[in-house]
Amino acid sequence: MELSMKVVILAGGIGSRAYPYTEYIPKPMLPIVGTPVVMHVMRIFAEQGHHDFVLSLGYRKEVIQDYFDRKMLDWKVELVDTGDNTLTGGRILNCRDILTEPFFATYSDGLANVPLNELIAFHNSHDGLATLTSVPMPCQYGTIETEESGRVLHFNEKPVLWDHWINAGFVMFDPEVFDHWEGDNLETDVFPALAAKGLLYTFKYPGAFKSMDSYKDQMELDQMMREDNAFWMKAVT
Repeated sequence: MELSMKVVILAGGIGSRAYPYTEYIPKPMLPIVGTPVVMHVMRIFAEQGHHDFVLSLGYRKEVIQDYFDRKMLDWKVELVDTGDNTLTGGRILNCRDILTEPFFATYSDGLANVPLNELIAFHNSHDGLATLTSVPMPCQYGTIETEESGRVLHFNEKPVLWDHWINAGFVMFDPEVFDHWEGDNLETDVFPALAAKGLLYTFKYPGAFKSMDSYKDQMELDQMMREDNAFWMKAVT
């Protein structure tokens, strides 16, 4: 059994893609069957033995602070105000002083059944300082297969694109990574800079993944939960 590691949850963004639902409620607090999505993310880690959370707050932080002030949990939850307009890379960097051991970081709205023990083992097997989890890209559209003549053979309803892998979060960092931290945006600055130095690896996981980017996503996740098809509740350990 691996020792419990700190888990940084990026919970400070505006959530513009979910507007107008995020005008008053920060996206991490949007519910799946009554429970904020950030709690679902935290449970993925807690059920695999990682109970020490750092929530990097920003937009509408008072809503999240009020929720956790009233919530009785067996986990350790530290709320850090990382600024209303800070980008993803800056939010993690602003928590640097308390991240002195290897740690996880992930988004507050991305759900996956990632086996964290396998992620840790893979991270420890290479000489990089960061490992992000990637999953095959789910297509939001149906695709069509045809003959050269244009005759339609069949439809594929929202297939998984196995030739394309996307960043699903669930990142493991060594604290020395901060010596190589460049820029404010995790996705467009920090990760590319680490990759250019050969310090970034990816743990390819072919399991299910879904993020809550819109009201439509929220409704789909609600339905999955009600139909006992909440794949993120069935993490592989």
